[in-house]
Amino acid sequence: MSGQRLAGKVAIVTGSARGIGAAIAARYAAEGAKVVVNYSRSEAEANAVVQSIRSAGGMAIAVQADVGKTAEVAPLFDTAMKTFGRLDILVNNAAIMQRRFLADVTPEEFDAHFAVNVRGYFLCCQQAAALMGEGGSIINVGSAISRMAYPGAVVYSATKGAIDVMTRVLAAELGPKGIRVNVLAPGSTRTDMNSIKSGKTKEEEAQEIALTALRRIGECDDIADAAVFLAADEARWITGTWLDVSGGIRL
Repeated sequence: MSGQRLAGKVAIVTGSARGIGAAIAARYAAEGAKVVVNYSRSEAEANAVVQSIRSAGGMAIAVQADVGKTAEVAPLFDTAMKTFGRLDILVNNAAIMQRRFLADVTPEEFDAHFAVNVRGYFLCCQQAAALMGEGGSIINVGSAISRMAYPGAVVYSATKGAIDVMTRVLAAELGPKGIRVNVLAPGSTRTDMNSIKSGKTKEEEAQEIALTALRRIGECDDIADAAVFLAADEARWITGTWLDVSGGIRL
């Protein structure tokens, strides 16, 4: 294990079977946290994340829940409490993204994005706020895209903008309870959602690299390191913040 900055803490990371969520779950465990690895459909991948954490000496369980379905949210938190007895950290990471231009977006696609990316975040925040004590940390994974104009991502961008606003309000509302709420905003990061497989072209990736001050695509570990900081005591005086973890995209 690499350190103990999160020793004794319990974390739920939604959508952590792969990509950014999996990297955050692994880093939290390495820092001493007990981790709930949440997944919607990727059971094998979630179990692999848990096994990797356990093999390294950490503690983790995998819990299935589609946060876009209201009835599945509370059982996720119930399982965490029954297993570990407390909750200190919530990372809202589960999200969907379909690349669609305005004319091609269907009402069903619009509703699906907001169900997971906004309502899911809200419901998880609601559950976490009822369970956390002083020192709790809620981290909403947003996106640099909410402060950019990215054609073909109108609905996804709208959901991330909603998260930015919701985070500021919740930071003010939950601050008196000692619970911090922040946005972690990646830029272009190497994940399944943001790759050639998702429809991105090599030319688009090259353009994003050119627009990024540090001249590369972000890696999941870049985001996970920042997520550890926001959850740890070093960030105890930080709330309501939009933390840009994009390598300086479109400065």
